[in-house]
Amino acid sequence: MAIGVGVLLGGLVLVSVLVRKEAFVVLVAAASVVAAVELLNGLSKAKVHPPTIPTLLAAAAIPAVAYAWGPRVLAPALVVATLTIITWVAVEADSPASLRDAAGGVLVVLYVPALAAFATLLLKPDDGVARIVTFIVVTISSDIGGYAVGVVAGKHPMAPTVSPKKSWEGFAGSFVSCVVAGSLCVALALDGAWWAGALLGALVVVAATVGDLCESMIKRDLGIKDMSNLIPGHGGLMDRLDSLLLAAPVTWAVLTLWVS
Repeated sequence: MAIGVGVLLGGLVLVSVLVRKEAFVVLVAAASVVAAVELLNGLSKAKVHPPTIPTLLAAAAIPAVAYAWGPRVLAPALVVATLTIITWVAVEADSPASLRDAAGGVLVVLYVPALAAFATLLLKPDDGVARIVTFIVVTISSDIGGYAVGVVAGKHPMAPTVSPKKSWEGFAGSFVSCVVAGSLCVALALDGAWWAGALLGALVVVAATVGDLCESMIKRDLGIKDMSNLIPGHGGLMDRLDSLLLAAPVTWAVLTLWVS
């Protein structure tokens, strides 16, 4: 079931980018909203209650705004979202933990739509579809390589208190698979230098691993196993996006700087 659901999700993303770029943007915005809802629900277990309406509006709007007007509007959009959340909490002022609630809303915006926006920025250039495919293939390679090597040879835990199953041997497998996937994708799909692809893979594996560990740390602090049970065999959508979210800005930066 888990493998089938994973294939279905990957197929949905592929179809959206091939049919029309705007369809992918809508998909990212929708995923951002769902992931934000999951994170809001998780925070509520720790008695943190960010304002739902402005937080979800930001989750939907920021990826679309970034695609429409480019990276130059991303920072202003985040400032507007932050000020709106703070103002909303201040006006309501019905909680003794208003500062904590506002901070929780800002965290959700920075963690989900702000990072997801870089996926829509990847799609903006003429070769955007190839960039998205490269981003997904390289990031997924981290999971595949890490799982394959970790299951067979994983003996030294990377962060036992946060994610006991992650091992340094698995990280080595992730590193090799990401570097190989990055070199091939950049050279073949984007007609770029192989070394740029290798650099992409090396940086993505670090970002993906940190993303996975960050979400595991958040779930541990909230006392939950999964963000939700939305996806059979996978937990919540956030449990699938954890590595992709941090890998997106890294991929965008590398491809923007070194792949024309």
